[in-house]
Formats: sequence, C-alpha cells, structure tokens
Amino acid sequence: MKLLDGKKTSNDIKDEIAAEVAKMKANGEKVPHLAAVIVGNDGASLTYVGSKVRACERVGFESTLVQLPNTTSEVELLDKIEELNSNDDIDGFIIQLPLPPQIDTQKVLMAVDPSKDVDGFHPENFGKMALDMSTFIPATPFGILELLDRYGVETQGKHTVVIGRSHIVGRPMSILMGRKGFPGNSTVTLTHSHTKNITQITSQADIIITALGRPKFLKAEMIKDDAVVIDVGITRVPDENAKRGYVITGDVDFENVSKKTSYITPVPGGVGPMTIAMLLKNTLLARERRR
Repeated sequence: MKLLDGKKTSNDIKDEIAAEVAKMKANGEKVPHLAAVIVGNDGASLTYVGSKVRACERVGFESTLVQLPNTTSEVELLDKIEELNSNDDIDGFIIQLPLPPQIDTQKVLMAVDPSKDVDGFHPENFGKMALDMSTFIPATPFGILELLDRYGVETQGKHTVVIGRSHIVGRPMSILMGRKGFPGNSTVTLTHSHTKNITQITSQADIIITALGRPKFLKAEMIKDDAVVIDVGITRVPDENAKRGYVITGDVDFENVSKKTSYITPVPGGVGPMTIAMLLKNTLLARERRR
C-alpha cells in the first residue's frame, strides 16, 4: 500500500507556482490576483476561505476577501459579482458555497465571467471540459488527476467506479477519467444513492473515487486486492475523546481498506490540500490567459 500524499504533493505544486510568480515579479509583470466571496458566517466555509487566502500569500499572489452578511439579497450578491467581473485587477474569483437559502446558487454561478471562473463551475467551462477543450477543470477533480499523474497510477484500460454524482466532484470525475489521454482512458461506472448491488460493482473496480460524505461507507469487503482508492469525503464525526470534540473522517474505512489497496489517499491530508493547490494553478492559468 502506497499513500497518495496530497499534503506533500500540494506543497510541491505551491513551490512550483511560487517560482513562476517570482519570475513574473522579476520581469515587472502583474502577479495573479484571486478574490473569494463568502456570504454569512458558516464556520467550515470561513476556515476553508482562510486557508485559500494563506495559500495565496505563500505563493506570492494578491488576494481579496469579500465577506457579506447572511442577510445579503440575491440582487446584492449579483451586483458584487458584476463588480468583480469588470475589475481588470482580479484574474479569478470564487463564490464560497453553500449560499444562504434566499439566494439561487445556480443563478449566481451563471453570473460569474467564465474567464474568471477558477472554480470551473460555470456551464461554459463544464461543457468545454466535457468536450475535452482547454478550460478550467474544477479544483477537486483537477487535484485528483494531478495525484494520479504525479504518482504514475495507471488508468488506461482500467475500470473506474465513481461513487457520488455531484456537479463539483462525481460527475466531472466520471467525464475526466473516461477522456482520451492520461490520466484517463478508463472505463467508468458512475454510482449513486439509487445504485443497486453497489458492492458487486465496487468489487470489480481497479480505481474507486468516492465523494459521498458518508463516514466509512467503503468497507474492505467492497474492494478487490490492489485497488486504487481516492477518498474525497470529509465529515466531522463527534468524538468526546478528541481535543476539538470531533474527528475528520472520510468515506473510506481507512484502517481496513488500506490493507488491500495498491494506492490510497488519507483523510485528512489527501484530496483536500490538492483542491487549494489546483485553485491556485487555475488562477495562474487565468493570469496567463489575460496577459
């Protein structure tokens, strides 16, 4: 069993980006500028956005945090997005999800300029990704591809099973793993809450990518020997023995599943750090395209 170490790999990527930014500065060029919009005071969202701002500082990006109250109306948020779209100083920006119930998330994501959509959520970018055109790949799937690539995990001709069909991870992942090229060229089965006999399917998989958000869903008896397991799930599970009162748990019963795998991502320290690294990479791409 070999760990797909997202923490180490993401640090390598940040070092590479920092070197690119240092060259830009030396040439007197404008450095990439990432903005993040957060509505409300959701603890997990604030923590996540804070880590994105710190990551920008580390690689030498400029960053802007736009924090709006929970009572912000849809019209007010759309006005703010229009302001960011037309601000030439900002290369890319993200809208932190989830949004409060009074705001239509789809309408908001549609309002983002596709050339600044470094999250890769706009339908134009999603469509380009599906057609194998140059675009922004959503950061979490992009991070998974990068891990498979850097660890040389063979994907061609393999059977990949994706568990979960969200627009953020499951669905794009199923498209990307079936595309021509590397990582890709695998035969993909997309499973979800209505899939029957899921163990029968997962036990035939060479690669399993699970993004359900159900702690320890994937058990050792559900996989075959030497499978590759990518765990995207992150859930806070109450634990009175833990210092914070909870532990972070993935979708995979790591202790038992890891004994059967050839490669596996840990939680935490696997896919999570890669998501932020690839968001930075998308922002660098956005800057280069806007040159």
